[in-house]
Amino acid sequence: MSIWVRITDFVSATAIPAFSAVIEAVRTLFEGDPETRRRVAFSVAMIALSAKMAKADGVVMQSEVDAFKEIFDIPDEHADQVSMLYNLAKQDVAGFDSYAAQLANLCSSQEGENCPILRDIIDGLFHIAKADNLLHSNELAFLQEVAAIFSISDAEFDRILSRHVDKGASDPYRILGLKPGVEYSDARAVYMDLVREHHPDNFLARGLPMEFMKISTDRMAAINDAWHSVEADLKRL
Repeated sequence: MSIWVRITDFVSATAIPAFSAVIEAVRTLFEGDPETRRRVAFSVAMIALSAKMAKADGVVMQSEVDAFKEIFDIPDEHADQVSMLYNLAKQDVAGFDSYAAQLANLCSSQEGENCPILRDIIDGLFHIAKADNLLHSNELAFLQEVAAIFSISDAEFDRILSRHVDKGASDPYRILGLKPGVEYSDARAVYMDLVREHHPDNFLARGLPMEFMKISTDRMAAINDAWHSVEADLKRL
């Protein structure tokens, strides 16, 4: 069943006075169905944190809204429910940090520590933040704070950042978590581990919605592009 049907049903069945109550509503309503709870929680998190981040630099750009829609691919018949959640999140006086902490707790209770879904959320937020071709300092600070709440290490955050923001010629190495001068065999082993970890099939295996596959395919493309550059560089040595 489409995640948008689930979200429409969730909105229709739940009285939500403020967005800060959404995560608890997701936990309660889908208590007996952990797979659906995971999919709905991930989707709601992307909606809420996207809305909060869009305001981080003081103005909501149309390019950010378009990027939001590009990731979500929302059918017309479900657009009103998604827009309601998005606008409710923008208007909620509760800070994004308390909401992000709720989500991290929900994720860890289902997946244990180092929940990979949280990295998927950060990846999706970067896609939206860079939509206007400028990562504003307030947006970067927002992403860093959310990543810290999600217990994403500085090294992992740097790799995610490097996939989305060009920081110079060393980027391919940074994306793969390598240092220039690494042995070819060691570099290839790291690359293959990343392929296994981030392959789109694993995205679906984690129970995430098919509707968000763009996050995974973009990430895999960045990893493959980085490897092609690193491989060519190492073979010249």
